[in-house]
Amino acid sequence: MKKIGFLSFGHWTDSPGSRTRTAADVLHQSIDLAVAAEKVGADGAYFRVHHFARQLGSPFPLLAAIGARTSRIEIGTGVIDMRYENPLYFAEDAGAADLIAGERLQLGVSRGSPEQVIEGYKYFGYQPDEGKTDADMGREHTEFMLKVLEGGGFAQPNPRPMFPNPPGLLRVEPHSPTLRDRIWWGAASDATAEWAAKLGMNLMSSTLKTDESGEPFHVQQANQIRKFRNAWAEAGHDHEPRVSVSRSIMPIIDDESRAYFGHERSSDDQFGVIDDFRAVFGRTYAGEPEELVEQLRDDEGIAEADTVLVTVPNQLGVEYNTRLLESLVKDVGPALGWK
Repeated sequence: MKKIGFLSFGHWTDSPGSRTRTAADVLHQSIDLAVAAEKVGADGAYFRVHHFARQLGSPFPLLAAIGARTSRIEIGTGVIDMRYENPLYFAEDAGAADLIAGERLQLGVSRGSPEQVIEGYKYFGYQPDEGKTDADMGREHTEFMLKVLEGGGFAQPNPRPMFPNPPGLLRVEPHSPTLRDRIWWGAASDATAEWAAKLGMNLMSSTLKTDESGEPFHVQQANQIRKFRNAWAEAGHDHEPRVSVSRSIMPIIDDESRAYFGHERSSDDQFGVIDDFRAVFGRTYAGEPEELVEQLRDDEGIAEADTVLVTVPNQLGVEYNTRLLESLVKDVGPALGWK
């Protein structure tokens, strides 16, 4: 394990006990938690992107704001649903946010997760071409976006422009020269992990995976990572890929954390159907820090990855989640090889 970060789903609700009652609460607290995470020594601040939900939606204003308030921590997404994205707007917004952050963005993209509305991407103006699926469309948007991020010119300049143009075809601006290497694909299946490797994207594997063998979640995830690395080597890329896995890890460090998560000590993997495929969901790890170390040492997915993203209960507020992250980076991570 080389890096430890957090992954926030950005929920808000006005229900009793919630410390994030509005969208403004979540946005401001997300910035504050990233700042606090950097101070306690965490490596990454990542955010889920869900449309039509009381969760974080448009990622780039938030990432840019965090980039302006921090100096070291990686800032990312897990994941942006590319079915909803215009690749050119994506490249513009991502380039601007990345330059504000000093080229620290780590952008997870994918087909996306189950939606709040039926075929929500249609409301954003997109639908698959004849004979293709929405998953095909998401991958097509991704491939186009990757090409744009490479920075080559493709647009014919106006012969009488308002401002002088450089010679040749024009590209999307602002351009971040290193962002192309910091795009991650959120893969549910082994096949899409191998597809991502061929295109030179890093791998982001979450707490949910397509069930392809009936084995425990962490075993299937480790196999997926190995297949990704083999496909990367076969593609002949000139640099090493990165791989992240997400985990629900809840240190029991005081009476408050015991009240919230003490019952999760006996959590197990779950198998079920989501959308149109059978999936396996990873367990929650909860316990005293020394218990967590022993449990996580047996997790094959963590052993194969270089980055662990810990899902945080963002509705419990910044102070609680700062304590959670501090325990992970001081009491758990070092015993698992993190420095």
